[in-house]
Amino acid sequence: MIRIMKYGEVPNAEIFARVAPKTDVAGTVEKIIADVRARGDEALREYTARFDGAELEALAVTDEEMEEAVRAADPAFLRVLEEAAENISAFHRAQKRNSFILNDRPGIVMGQKITPIDRVGVYVPGGTAPLSSTVLMDVIPARIAGCPEVYMATPPGKDGKVNGAVLCAARAAGVDKIFKVGGAQAIAALAYGTQSVPKVDKIVGPGNAFVAEAKKQVFGAVSIEMIAGPSEILVVADAGANPRHVAADLLSQAEHDRLASAVLVTDSMPLALAVQAEIEKQLPELSREQIARVSIDDNGKIIVAEDLRAAIDIANEIAPEHLELCVEQPFDWLDGVKHAGSVFLGRNCPEALGDYLAGPNHTLPTSGTARFSSPLSVDDFVKKTQYTYFTRDALARVAEDVALFARTEGLTGHARSALIRTEELE
Repeated sequence: MIRIMKYGEVPNAEIFARVAPKTDVAGTVEKIIADVRARGDEALREYTARFDGAELEALAVTDEEMEEAVRAADPAFLRVLEEAAENISAFHRAQKRNSFILNDRPGIVMGQKITPIDRVGVYVPGGTAPLSSTVLMDVIPARIAGCPEVYMATPPGKDGKVNGAVLCAARAAGVDKIFKVGGAQAIAALAYGTQSVPKVDKIVGPGNAFVAEAKKQVFGAVSIEMIAGPSEILVVADAGANPRHVAADLLSQAEHDRLASAVLVTDSMPLALAVQAEIEKQLPELSREQIARVSIDDNGKIIVAEDLRAAIDIANEIAPEHLELCVEQPFDWLDGVKHAGSVFLGRNCPEALGDYLAGPNHTLPTSGTARFSSPLSVDDFVKKTQYTYFTRDALARVAEDVALFARTEGLTGHARSALIRTEELE
């Protein structure tokens, strides 16, 4: 049963304790990466047989497999995919940055140009919950950014096929090529390239502990967007919130993973007790009841605060991935939110809207990293390059200042490189 804690009566260390995965996979991942770098496709096939139970000849999804998945899909699902893709596209088109130029001083031109990353690799988990929504969320911003090549890696089932919904989402989002590879070996293949899998410049997408560790280890050879931890939801609710709705929202994240974290912060003890009872009532109705039960019992919390201001302060300290403001006047409290990945406002905005259809991205900072990082966006798929131009006269006006600055750092070569040009003018 989810625990109820009264803020101020329970040690802060317990209130703000985080889930800490205990699996040490660094050594295993290091060996897998080295093996993929050494043996390429041969290693990928062996790992796919060992971990996914699939014997593959070709690693890439064929056009025929893609068409078969689309033909077999529910037309209603295809319609929803297109609707979601348009909503996600509309939100992310608003994020596009423009290059700029400054030429307001005589003889000086400065600017910044925006260039899309050439090759992007998107990892999509498989297993018991293949995330077709993640395909849309991670591929569409890359396409809007203008990335010319977007590749996807995802584990196949034992039949050697990729989940049909994932393939349909890949077609809707515009993936160039899909590879039937999962786990740390997929990250290694994307980072370093194999005979079949092209080397990319950036890897994005969530995954298990092996995927997260692999992204850490290949960072530097490629860029990554973030290291995703277990899923989190924090609901701030007042006394007027519907306990059935709040319980359902908490369970929507608890069913992700046994390590997922579901937290309610409220100023109402009656609501806290009602939500606790509702969770017990709704748990047996979930298809992933066993997973959600472990998450709720081990990591779930209901924190009773003195008032809503204190509740917002607690939320900022936790810095959750998803934050619901399930209160009467949510916009009154939005400015007070400093640290959260994505905020859902009001009583009719469940976090699941953000997972699938609303438009803002669902690839979000976890484990408190919302204190300093942001949701996946178009910015993740572009580079910013600065440029500077000075005429001779413009340089002459500042050369002595540059030289003075350089000498204070003991860098006489820097000073000389500025002054030598002005000496030639004399």
